[in-house]
Amino acid sequence: MNFGLKGHRALVLGGGSGLGRGIAGALAGEGADVIVSGRTQSKLDEAVSGIVTAGGSARALSCDLADAASIDEMCSGIGDIDILINNCGGPPPGPIVDVADDVWLKQFEIMFLGNCRLVRHLLPGMRAQGWGRVVNVVSSGVLQPIPNLGISNALRLAVVGWSKTLAAEVAADGVTVNCLAPGRIHTDRVDQLDAGAARRTDRDIEEVRTASRAGIPLGRYGRAEEFAAYAAFLCSEPASYVTGTVHRADGGMIRGI
Repeated sequence: MNFGLKGHRALVLGGGSGLGRGIAGALAGEGADVIVSGRTQSKLDEAVSGIVTAGGSARALSCDLADAASIDEMCSGIGDIDILINNCGGPPPGPIVDVADDVWLKQFEIMFLGNCRLVRHLLPGMRAQGWGRVVNVVSSGVLQPIPNLGISNALRLAVVGWSKTLAAEVAADGVTVNCLAPGRIHTDRVDQLDAGAARRTDRDIEEVRTASRAGIPLGRYGRAEEFAAYAAFLCSEPASYVTGTVHRADGGMIRGI
């Protein structure tokens, strides 16, 4: 299938590692010109090097989603963007009742307000040309809340509500807006959560992983490339009638219909 992305310009947040890096590689593989953004320049440079070595087009721009001025500075220098991948790292785990106000506010700025600021900058160009894609990477917690990840469960759901509202407002302009929820995709973040669960429950980490895989009908963790392929499809020309929806790449893990 021809995704029709050759020559389109994509901005991938959190593009230096994990799911973001996978998505950046998938979009570049489909011919898009990719900008990877994040806070750690060395990781961004590694991602760009990998894409260029594979024959794709990419460059890196550092940005801190918790800093409005940083977002403003990045967006002022990149011109029009056709594809926006809103993606950020997960918040700290722990009981939701213990979350302090300053933690809530910081995570709200990173996980929610950063998306809003980026869209305010980049949406006008998409609407003017009559074509655009916004994909918000969320979490399986928006469909089935994850124990010990209360901040994520709450703020990712806020992203879903915002995304659904935005999709209806811009559909007539040829811009689609979707959310993509990962299940247990094997990234450094999942390794960290598994290690934390092992410490919290006084179990060996392999025991934690075995129990986790047992709850996934496909019997394994997903690969970042598998998740990224779904994201690339949502950005594609063939997906032009898909908007306002939460999609899942979870190996069947989420029990709800």
